[in-house]
Amino acid sequence: MLARDRMQPSLIEKLFDEAPKHYEEEHHRLFRDFKVALNRGEIRAAEQDPGAKSGWRVNAWVKKGILLGFRMGAIADMSIDATKQPFFDKSTYPVRTFTASDGVRIVPGGSSIRDGTYIGRGVICMPPMFVNAGAYVGEGTMIDSHALVGSCAQVGRNCHISAGAQIGGVLEPAGALPVIIEEEVLVGGNCGVYEGTVVKRRAVLGTGTILNRSIPVYDLVRDAVYTATDTEPLIIPEEALVVPGSRAVSHPVGAKWGLSLQAAVIVKYRDAKTDARVQLEDLLR
Repeated sequence: MLARDRMQPSLIEKLFDEAPKHYEEEHHRLFRDFKVALNRGEIRAAEQDPGAKSGWRVNAWVKKGILLGFRMGAIADMSIDATKQPFFDKSTYPVRTFTASDGVRIVPGGSSIRDGTYIGRGVICMPPMFVNAGAYVGEGTMIDSHALVGSCAQVGRNCHISAGAQIGGVLEPAGALPVIIEEEVLVGGNCGVYEGTVVKRRAVLGTGTILNRSIPVYDLVRDAVYTATDTEPLIIPEEALVVPGSRAVSHPVGAKWGLSLQAAVIVKYRDAKTDARVQLEDLLR
């Protein structure tokens, strides 16, 4: 039986849409089962859909369940040492627990992974990094120092989320597609990927690249411009190598002042030389 069948999405949606005056034990049990399914990767905030232009569709009921947890929880003292490191958060979202058998490397130094996330085997977490509730991180991916994987973000297998990179969270509205990073993507240092952007497999984002619904992407190789629309996210093609760029301001005053606006530029597509330069550090694994 599929996890979504056992979970009965209708129960999650009913509890989300018709909040009771008090949450009973049956409600908390439903949410605990929901988080277990998230932790196992049996349910996800978004999943692949060959029929969609982006290749993905959102599971709004899962996002409602994640939001439900914030509504149900009360602030609780979760401090390991209340004097040296106080820690207060929603009782429904403690730090996720791991054992050595999970096969996840969490290097000491202040990293945090919230409960309700899927962290695949072979994932490497370099300190300090943070993964928020509802995120999915595929097997063999490295999350480097000071990197963020936001709520509901979906990161594929064998990716590298470099130091200081931010994979934005899209938790609300429930029907909005979260940020998607497909397999074998390299997200360079200090990059930012936001607002439901889809980065297709084996793409490379050069250091400092920012992607969101307002920034156009100019493809020099294919003579095309990619932007988000009212109904579709920004989509970065497979194997594209994207770097930060700028575009001239056409407004007369902006032109007079020599101003430019932020843009992103696809300068090439992956080849053997690119693969050699961006391969993950196997010696660290």
